[in-house]
Amino acid sequence: MLKMASFFSQIDELQNHFKTHNKTREYQAHSSKVHSVGWSCDGRRLASGSFDKSVTIFTLERDRLNKEFTFRGHGGSVDQLCWHASNSDLLSTASGDKSVRIWDARSQKCAAHIITKGENINITWSPDGNTIAVGNKEDLVTFIDTRTHKIKAEEQFNFEVNEISWNKQSNFFFLTNGQGCIHILSYPDLELQHILKAHPGTCICIEFDPTGRYFATGSADALVSLWDVDELACLRTFSRLDWPVRTISFSHDGRLLASASEDLVIDVGEVETGEKVVDIPVEAATFTVAWHPSQYLLAYACDDKDTYDRKRDAGSLKVYGFPSE
Repeated sequence: MLKMASFFSQIDELQNHFKTHNKTREYQAHSSKVHSVGWSCDGRRLASGSFDKSVTIFTLERDRLNKEFTFRGHGGSVDQLCWHASNSDLLSTASGDKSVRIWDARSQKCAAHIITKGENINITWSPDGNTIAVGNKEDLVTFIDTRTHKIKAEEQFNFEVNEISWNKQSNFFFLTNGQGCIHILSYPDLELQHILKAHPGTCICIEFDPTGRYFATGSADALVSLWDVDELACLRTFSRLDWPVRTISFSHDGRLLASASEDLVIDVGEVETGEKVVDIPVEAATFTVAWHPSQYLLAYACDDKDTYDRKRDAGSLKVYGFPSE
């Protein structure tokens, strides 16, 4: 009984935090829709990748973002981005132009340009920093050595590969697929270890929590499932959304899980109980969400249209969680 009481007092504490920190700020980032947002590991920078082929970098100053600069160079849509887990200057991007780029936010230059075989849609950087994996529309996953910028392995899958991720130790590689399964491969030898039947619908996204205890998946059945990393057991599901869950993110302390879809809210749930902490209202389908690495600030981007011309994308990103005035 005491344990439940402590959980509920924790939920009250979290809910009360967002009662006084519920301001959203919007920033013009691109000339077209924003596909991906992500914070650098030190939380000082926020990057966004867009259909307009560019990557924009913002810096966080106390309670606002300032646009720092824009990287150009990709010849196609920037579909996903991923920062280095421990070097706060380095960022990688996957593009439809059949390449991967590594950018240096400090020197404001492209540090590497790696040509791959197909149109890239998913990217992840191993927590140890040594490898970038990128998945393309033909379900080929390419592994890039980040010291030499050379391709060190390619793995062709015979099923629809959605998001990809390493575990925190970088010794297992996870893929979500079109049959609702999570495939777990050893790394670097890429031997299949387990197939988890996670969802009845397509498994769309996967995210590991910063504490290393859990991972979560979002799926086309509108559910988010939370898994124990060691036991590979599903602990609970979050079922407040009605549409396919396309993006999820854990807060820095592993206490909160944000999930988003075509629903007109972003759901923020408490990880340990699954209880709702707060809803963030949005005006259109959400493409991407990302919690800040040390604060309760959630960056996100939706399919918003221009206020004056409804045919044009707004190209904006938003950050929720600033102190209410």
